[in-house]
Amino acid sequence: MFLKKIATAGLMAGLMSTTAYAAGHGVNCGPEGQSIRILASDFPAIHAIVDAAEANCAGQAAEFTRNHTTEARQIMNAALTPDPAEYTSVIVANATLTQLMNDGLVRPLDDLVAKYGDNLKPNLLIKIGGNTMAVAFMANSQHLYVRKDILEEAGVEGIPATYDELIDAAEKIRAAGIMEHPLVMNMQTGWNVGETFNLFFLAHGGEFFKSGTAEPNVNSEAGIAALGTLKKLVEYAHPDHLTQASNETQGLWEAGQAALGIMWGSRGSAILDDEGSTPEVTGNTVLAAAPSVEPGGTPGATLWWDGITIAKNVSDEEAEATFAALVSGMTAETVKANNDDAVWLLDGFEPGAAAAGVAATAQGGARPYPMIPQIGIMHAALGNELAGFLKGEESAEQALADVEAAYRDAAKEAGFLK
Repeated sequence: MFLKKIATAGLMAGLMSTTAYAAGHGVNCGPEGQSIRILASDFPAIHAIVDAAEANCAGQAAEFTRNHTTEARQIMNAALTPDPAEYTSVIVANATLTQLMNDGLVRPLDDLVAKYGDNLKPNLLIKIGGNTMAVAFMANSQHLYVRKDILEEAGVEGIPATYDELIDAAEKIRAAGIMEHPLVMNMQTGWNVGETFNLFFLAHGGEFFKSGTAEPNVNSEAGIAALGTLKKLVEYAHPDHLTQASNETQGLWEAGQAALGIMWGSRGSAILDDEGSTPEVTGNTVLAAAPSVEPGGTPGATLWWDGITIAKNVSDEEAEATFAALVSGMTAETVKANNDDAVWLLDGFEPGAAAAGVAATAQGGARPYPMIPQIGIMHAALGNELAGFLKGEESAEQALADVEAAYRDAAKEAGFLK
């Protein structure tokens, strides 16, 4: 499967240098007079794909609408459940594809790939159960951001490669009186807390479920160690860290209020550009691999892809027009015009500074975010139940016991456990 492949250095390098669709091909936008309605997250690479699709095909569609929102994950299932669905496509990632598939809300794409996918390499096709259920266009991961000038001022040698080194760097920055809270992480209560735990848990060698089952396995040595490491780092985070997701952490970084960060690679281009910040910040920001527990160990990260899906509960004509439009935007021309907005998996990508952190994290052997049906339930339980530990109200053992209890209740209701 694609997700397993992107964890290897060789294939990641191959993905970054694929050659495919030749310029000059006519754009085939599918059936005319259809409604194209897209729901997506709100970051530059997704805007680039949808912008290109709209430029190519809006003139042939009865309507072309788009909703870029940070709430896409929360609303997508409800939006695709009616017949007809509110949107003809949702742009998804690893976890959100399984979220939609669990409710049977997206359709197989093999017929559409055969008709409109001449520019799509096989490694972009996300196959589940033998069916193509999504088409990927970019890779993503959380990884380390550092201000090299502040590290130098604090007497930190080199870029932290392990959590112990990261904690030591944060302490030196504080002790030098440079910043009291030098670290930013996406720790907003809910999904972001769950995902941050995942990073530390995988770095400590954790497995979410007992082998071959849906039985939870987070209240374990790895889970307790992960929370212990996270607790140490949180001591150096902004006091309002439980309210902060990507927009907030990016804002703190661009304002020069952070020197160490664990943030998404997809924010790299926005942080390194000359908008919303200063040359002092942008010129000294380095994107590096996610830290590990031991030198050379598994990076504390989850590898992701983002890609397109097509809703099940829309007409075949709308499905076809939407797929054709989105694929028309997945070209070398789009990539070259937006090269630094993502680690593109499409033709024309030339890795630059904004891609360095994701590439290094993948090459270091980071594990992909699990694509298994029950992972969304586990992720939700983690996001909801760990706040008490992070606030100092309960022990790691009790918090993880609460996670497993909440997971069990939801998993039984969903039919994953008896």
